[in-house]
Amino acid sequence: MAHAGTTSATPCSVVLYKLFILLFSIQGSTAGATDVITSTRPLSGKQKLVSQGGKFALGFYQPGGGPQDKWYIAIWYNKVQKVTPVWIANRETPISDPTSSELTIWTDGNLVLLNKSRSIFWSSNTTTTTGASNTTIVVVLLNTGNLVLTYASNTSNIIWQSFNHPTDTQLPGMKFGRNKLTGVSDRQVSWRNYMDPSPGLFSVAMDPSVAAQYLLIWNNSRPYYTPGKFNPQAGAFSSIPSMTVMMMPNSIYSYEYVENDKEEYFLLTVKDDNLFLRTVIDPFGQQKGMVWLEDKQDWMLYFAEPSEKCSVYSMCGAFSWCAENIIPMCSCLRGFSAQSPIEWSSGNYMGGCTRNVALPCSLNGGGSVPLVHRYEEDRFYVANNVRLPDGSQTVRAASAIESEVACLNNCSCMAYSYNETCSLWYTDLMNLKENLGNTTNSIFIRLPASEIPHTKSSRGRPLWVIVGGSILALGVCLVAVLCLLHKKRSFKGLLHIDINMTTFRYKDLQLVTKTFSEKLGAGSFGSVFKGVLQDGTTVAIKKLEGVRQGEKQFRAEMSTLGTIHHVNLIQLLGFCSEGEHRMLIYEYMPHGALDQHLFRAGLGDVLPWNTRYQIAIGIAKGLTYLHDNCMNCIIHCDIKPENILLDATFSPKVADFGLAKLLGRDFSRVITTMRGTIGYLAPEWIGGTAITAKVDVFSYGMMLFEIISLKRNVEHGKRCADKFFPILVATKIQEGDVHELLDAHLRRDVNLEELDRACMVACWCVQQDERSRPTMGVIVQILEGLVEVNMPPVPRYLQVLAESAGESMLSSIE
Repeated sequence: MAHAGTTSATPCSVVLYKLFILLFSIQGSTAGATDVITSTRPLSGKQKLVSQGGKFALGFYQPGGGPQDKWYIAIWYNKVQKVTPVWIANRETPISDPTSSELTIWTDGNLVLLNKSRSIFWSSNTTTTTGASNTTIVVVLLNTGNLVLTYASNTSNIIWQSFNHPTDTQLPGMKFGRNKLTGVSDRQVSWRNYMDPSPGLFSVAMDPSVAAQYLLIWNNSRPYYTPGKFNPQAGAFSSIPSMTVMMMPNSIYSYEYVENDKEEYFLLTVKDDNLFLRTVIDPFGQQKGMVWLEDKQDWMLYFAEPSEKCSVYSMCGAFSWCAENIIPMCSCLRGFSAQSPIEWSSGNYMGGCTRNVALPCSLNGGGSVPLVHRYEEDRFYVANNVRLPDGSQTVRAASAIESEVACLNNCSCMAYSYNETCSLWYTDLMNLKENLGNTTNSIFIRLPASEIPHTKSSRGRPLWVIVGGSILALGVCLVAVLCLLHKKRSFKGLLHIDINMTTFRYKDLQLVTKTFSEKLGAGSFGSVFKGVLQDGTTVAIKKLEGVRQGEKQFRAEMSTLGTIHHVNLIQLLGFCSEGEHRMLIYEYMPHGALDQHLFRAGLGDVLPWNTRYQIAIGIAKGLTYLHDNCMNCIIHCDIKPENILLDATFSPKVADFGLAKLLGRDFSRVITTMRGTIGYLAPEWIGGTAITAKVDVFSYGMMLFEIISLKRNVEHGKRCADKFFPILVATKIQEGDVHELLDAHLRRDVNLEELDRACMVACWCVQQDERSRPTMGVIVQILEGLVEVNMPPVPRYLQVLAESAGESMLSSIE
């Protein structure tokens, strides 16, 4: 094979080269593979070009799950089980039929892709040396993955190469940089989505204003992330810790920055040619470094930047907000729905959201509307604790009222915010993000009155409207008080709970449950019944039993679920507190509790591994929210499969907060009475010491063992202590073979890398020393593959726990 960089060929070597091509033609005709293309020997159909070392292949490629009539010329790893393209020629102009199309050398010396009508769908678009004959030009695929157009008589004279025209991937040996003379910068551009390789919204390019630095850019216009300047001493970027570790002096990788008068570029080098390493900008704006693990038969992620997906510009599109710790991470704002529900359901949120109802003034052609009518027709919905969207304009306003009036006076105004200065938005709201930091912002989003039927803001209204409304509100309050006194309805115990939800009457709940006839389940505090509200909403109604216990759990649930909201936490919709009746109304979970699917399912009903793994991640995210993102740290204290409910899509929701404990942010631990369930209790409960949120981590770890094995830990303990599943896991992790832990029918669809990760997480969670247990936030990152986890030690006390579990029945302890 002729390689770029060799010396000029003699006439004798030309003959040998033609003989070489002839021999390869014979081989290619039988094997369907070769490493050169000429004008008389094009590539078509199922043929592929294979590099001499066999590392890469080029041919016609179709993305999995994509349209059947779209084919591309691509380079992929020839020795990797998963077809992984690293370069695509015609990403904007796919062809429909590879059998009637061909990749060949055109009469002008260019490499071209022709369809069946001989029309050019793609060309290398280069100029060959004057006087060159197209019969002397060949295309060679090098073992670096570089496709080169060169002369057969002088392979060192490269006419064109794919390394100078990257798509979304940087390979070892590929320069990525900027030509200082022309100002032209190399640019990696993401796919539109995982099934469509056409150019997407995100790209990587050198920073034109700062040396040794590159940028991630949205829509060719807005930089949204940089890893900072390259550190030559470390051989990496300081903001990518995992990269710094990989690029140690004795590492088989090296990353360098080169600068001279003509150019600047980054270069990744791999010392082991058998190692497959790549860096890619993915369709959702993250730059990812990946290495192929032969024993796992999969790609391992060693860095992803930015690490928080919500930091990617416009991750959720227009009129939506992004939250890192919920599933799905993107949600449409109130009054808006997904622009494309199909893409939204598949996890692609970039199309954003659109209004359910157009603003009244926009229906009038955007013209001026009388001020009073605008007050009647438009409202503002407030979103608190957010990072404000981009694109605001500052106007003069002395108060929030004046800011609201300024927005109402302009039909193009979409929203406003006031924080000593007034900011107005006249374009689509982009990049709105949940803000979990110390600084909080609120934004008021303009909606038609029909979208907020029960909310009427008095800000910015004429004085007579405010006075009249106040008198009316006072009258309504007096009537309500008289009605309450007349009906003698008791709401004892609610005076110190900040809640905002629907209040139900006992007789109404009797009606919607058909006198509590359909029982969904029972717990230590009462029973749960199915009900259907008048608007058709199905709900689950927990009827608390026992005056003392019912009141205690009632207050606990109200004080936690009444003030928080997360997609992985059960939603409390309302309550009833009439006399001795204490009831809580929740959203209905069609698939019931997790324990039913883990321990009571038949062989054909076993939850597939992917579903169980996603359930584990969802639970971890819900607990992360409770521990880290609420005003007070909320310790659930009773994490077990019975308290995990599954919705229609098997997304998990943590439920039953009757034993929950609130811990102020000024305190790191709290002393409380022992609570929880045997089999899931952390050692500190038994020792009587003060507890932290790490007791939930322990319970989660014990439950994760059950999610993996589909068997109860205490039942393992009953049969024999040496079969106690956590002990088996800890032992097999040390031996390096967790696959043997599973029954044969459970092994069929298990992702071995995820299984290994889950087992190590579970072992870390159940360490006796709470300081050795990870936080739930770190657990989420490990399970999602963003953080590597070390080998856990074997917890010595598990043997004792196994033996004691064999003598105890599964029961709850208040």
